[in-house]
Amino acid sequence: MTSVLYLEKIHKEENKKCICTLKATATQPVFGNGNPKAKIVFIGEAPGKREDETGIPFVGSAGKFLEGMLASIGIERKDVYITNIVKYRPPNNRDPLPKEKDACRQWLHHELSYIKPKLIIFLGRHAMNDFFPDLKISDTHGKLIIKKFPHIPTTHFLPLYHPAAALYNGGMRKILIKDFKQITLFFKKI
Repeated sequence: MTSVLYLEKIHKEENKKCICTLKATATQPVFGNGNPKAKIVFIGEAPGKREDETGIPFVGSAGKFLEGMLASIGIERKDVYITNIVKYRPPNNRDPLPKEKDACRQWLHHELSYIKPKLIIFLGRHAMNDFFPDLKISDTHGKLIIKKFPHIPTTHFLPLYHPAAALYNGGMRKILIKDFKQITLFFKKI
């Protein structure tokens, strides 16, 4: 079985098992997308309206900005893997609730255990706080964190501001662009 098919199997199995209450209001689950052998995985918060319609993460305006940022450092979207903490769209794009994150956590860990990336990049505070609940994105953005978790093989993490925040705040956009350039430097050190 190819790695793409195996990852698809993981998604289908986890979707059946997942008890997230957002299933009732979402159009469909939004599976992770990209290279199943990626060395870099980006983790966002939750699907938005456009993602709920297409079933693909980061395809709206934040996704287009993310693709531009990837291109700026010489990486194509097809070379990375992109997923979310929560696999179903929260109503009206509200923040996911702790119980919704808890319900989808095993699914995310299953994805990460299979892919085995060298670097996980958190897009926003919700993704970061799922792994590091006591950290603040304003203090840690652009800084490499090294920690071993028992349920995933990755030990290197990089928190960044969410691309959607940068779309509405020019100052944050400059920070994200600067932090994004760190990705290739950090990756070479790993």
